[in-house]
Amino acid sequence: MLRWRGLEATPGDLGRTVVTVGMYDGVHLGHQKLIGAAVARARAMRRPCLLLTFDPHPAEVVRPGSHPAILTSLDRKAELVAGLGVDAMCVLPFTAEFSRLAPETFTHTVLVERLHAAQVVVGENFTYGHKAAGDVASLGEEGRRFGFAVDGVPLAQDSSDDGEVTISSTYIRACVAAGDMVSAARALGRPHRVDGVVVRGHRRGRELGYPTANVETPPFTAIPADGVYAGHLVTRHDDGTSAQRLPAAISVGTNPTFQGTRRTVEAFALDYSGDLYGEHVGVEFTARLRPMAAFDGVEALLAAMAQDVTETRRALGLPEAR
Repeated sequence: MLRWRGLEATPGDLGRTVVTVGMYDGVHLGHQKLIGAAVARARAMRRPCLLLTFDPHPAEVVRPGSHPAILTSLDRKAELVAGLGVDAMCVLPFTAEFSRLAPETFTHTVLVERLHAAQVVVGENFTYGHKAAGDVASLGEEGRRFGFAVDGVPLAQDSSDDGEVTISSTYIRACVAAGDMVSAARALGRPHRVDGVVVRGHRRGRELGYPTANVETPPFTAIPADGVYAGHLVTRHDDGTSAQRLPAAISVGTNPTFQGTRRTVEAFALDYSGDLYGEHVGVEFTARLRPMAAFDGVEALLAAMAQDVTETRRALGLPEAR
């Protein structure tokens, strides 16, 4: 998949495109439905499917200090949308100046002049331009004037005990913040994952016989509620794509037994002995096993950690350790 940042870096030989526009944070089932429609349309028209997204999140520019928790890094987003068949991804820097563009200016400058849209596929709730003044109806009118078609795709729904829930990044962020990884995974179509770099911590886990990968995540990452989780530690190739997927017991919190104050994500990869320091990894959360707790001493902590590993194997459907 081609990938670039800024309109000025758009390749000159793309020809006319089928464009889909949005933050696509999480690339959840609703996004997948929308991207699937764009890819299908692009294949039918024999044109490339181009995904236009933004960085940073528009909320941080429009309302400074309101940056939402981010479900997928740009690298992870690129990996996911490439897997859905997207041919190109343009990351557009979202600035205060850009936020002030009138809807028709956005359409003409971005979609027509730069991205050469023949078709635009968006969600039915799509808005654009200064103060979100543009919507699917106005985009359709501008499309008729500038020579591109518009398709507004209905939002996806998820059935739960509470009834029908519209699948959205906001809903998934709430699930993650509550530690409800099952609901998050159902809406995402896969386990929630955070990405980061393995850094050196206090090395307590190694001293206790449970060496953990201390994963430093970028600012605003959507980290689950404090607790212990079953999941996987995902190593990555040099190009950012996923490599090994190692079963892991994961701790999120401040290590209260040792009076910690800094919130960390630490993953103990089961049956693995490699050195991951400095590696870019992903941590997938499958199920929450228990809340974070302070123990009365090392022996009690070790007993809890052994039980966490047992519960992790059970949650992941793995055989017991020999």
